[in-house]
Amino acid sequence: MDASLNVLGTPLQACSHQPLTGWYRDGCCNTDPSDMGSHTVCAQVTTDFLEYLQLLGNDLVTPHPEAGFPGLKDGDCWCICAQSWGQAFAAGRACPVMLESTHAKALQSVPLEALMTHMVAEES
Repeated sequence: MDASLNVLGTPLQACSHQPLTGWYRDGCCNTDPSDMGSHTVCAQVTTDFLEYLQLLGNDLVTPHPEAGFPGLKDGDCWCICAQSWGQAFAAGRACPVMLESTHAKALQSVPLEALMTHMVAEES
């Protein structure tokens, strides 16, 4: 299997291990055809972003331990559905993203320019 690439065309970096994120719960925003939501944007969530998603019916705050979901709080990093992030961006409520940890497939839903306006520096 080839290494996954990020939106910058370089190897995909980890998004978060605390909380453990990713479609595969491997800490990375890897994806495959069964990931219908395209959980490919590595986002550093904000309270405003989480509240906006709740308004859309996507509650990422309430924990669901049976599904391995801890519930998110301000400052957590999480692999977000690209379309959800794009909707928040269009509404002026997008949260910061880590480009090196955002899977290239996110570009099918969100322009790189939009992601770049919300990029944060990543730790090495």
